[in-house]
Amino acid sequence: MLVVADNSGAKQLQVIHIYGGSKRSFGYLGETLKCIVKKVLPHGQFKKGDMVKVVLVRAKKEHKRADGTYIRFGENAGVVIDEKTKDPMGTRIFGPVAREVKDAGFAKIASLAKNVV
Repeated sequence: MLVVADNSGAKQLQVIHIYGGSKRSFGYLGETLKCIVKKVLPHGQFKKGDMVKVVLVRAKKEHKRADGTYIRFGENAGVVIDEKTKDPMGTRIFGPVAREVKDAGFAKIASLAKNVV
């Protein structure tokens, strides 16, 4: 389960697929996931049961960086993106975003976030 870190209208997501292979069990920071919307805001652009594409921006599982440091967050969170253009559906990003998201090619998400860790 993921918390949504943008203002697209979805509140909670359930991961059903991790892109990059059929046998993948885990998603890491900056990776693309296929999710189902479980909870929504009243006047959002999604309804319950919609399938969306999401980028993982925060993960509870620690991630080791090249300099030897580790980063981990208190929740699993993602940003809903457009299927074709890979741009975020929302106009604001809430909370910190990992630097790995920018390295994965989602510079627009990193630029919208207030804090890139």
